[in-house]
Amino acid sequence: MGGKGPTGTQPRPQRRTLTLAMNTLEQVEKLLTAQKEQWPQAAANYAALANVEVKELPLPGMNFKVQFNPARIASTGAKVDVAAIKARKCFLCAANRPEVQKGIDWNDRYTILVNPFPIFPRHLTIPDKEHTLQLIKGRMTHMMQLAAELPGYTVFYNGPRCGASAPDHMHFQAGNSDFLTIWDAAEAAVLTPLGTASSGQSALSASYDTPLHFFVIDAANPADGEELFDRLYNAMPVPEGEQEPMMNVLCHAQAGRIRAVVIPRKRHRPSFYGDGDGCMLVSPASVDLGGVLITPRKADFDRLDRSTLENILAELCLDKDEAASIANRITSH
Repeated sequence: MGGKGPTGTQPRPQRRTLTLAMNTLEQVEKLLTAQKEQWPQAAANYAALANVEVKELPLPGMNFKVQFNPARIASTGAKVDVAAIKARKCFLCAANRPEVQKGIDWNDRYTILVNPFPIFPRHLTIPDKEHTLQLIKGRMTHMMQLAAELPGYTVFYNGPRCGASAPDHMHFQAGNSDFLTIWDAAEAAVLTPLGTASSGQSALSASYDTPLHFFVIDAANPADGEELFDRLYNAMPVPEGEQEPMMNVLCHAQAGRIRAVVIPRKRHRPSFYGDGDGCMLVSPASVDLGGVLITPRKADFDRLDRSTLENILAELCLDKDEAASIANRITSH
């Protein structure tokens, strides 16, 4: 690859993008292999994934899975109130990470790390190099570029009160796309068009016939994706006390395009969250709403059924009218 094209012109941009994607992916695969060899804790947690219990909870329009994963207790049970965050060192800052944890520099702004407490067979955490708040405004270009450079992975973002265990430090995560069921649900859903990017090559739409209502961005390139995401972002309500709309975002590359699913939220955790009697330690984030609910306690894994799942989605996600209200604000401008 490289060199002059057949007519003496430079190669097309998509060929240069492909080269970049292959290089990033190869570096990530080498990092995963090396970290499992060098980091006993990470190696043990990845090996343990082979023995996690999984059950299915199909709902009309989307199949969900439930995973019993004890290693995720630190994330699911994380205290993310202001006092708790001030009282601990940020585990995503380079100075506080374990010495054995190595990373890949990406875009001069982020570091790609292996997540030592995996949900996916290949699980990455991608923090900003600076200690800055978990806010996605202006970063959709980065997210989509990451997805383009990591074919086979889903890059995802948890809002500061939507599953992020480090709301004080901006980061993405990524894991293999075939693990999640939301992509099949989005592919089968009847999508309502809401508009196109100024280029005419990318589109924004909404899904109303799935168990949770979400918006879909199909982008020809990251710049178009940012334009459409801004349109959606500006139409979403910002709850009192929050700095941005509550949301989870998942993104992956497919068939030469980049697809993002944006799931608006209205609540951080279900009303029955906790470890007391009658409570469940379930704190849904992008992975959970992407089709795989994580339960670190066996009792919660056993109790979580279709009715409980429907209650979780009803409490945390928008109903059809609330989603349609956002859509109306988009189409009326």
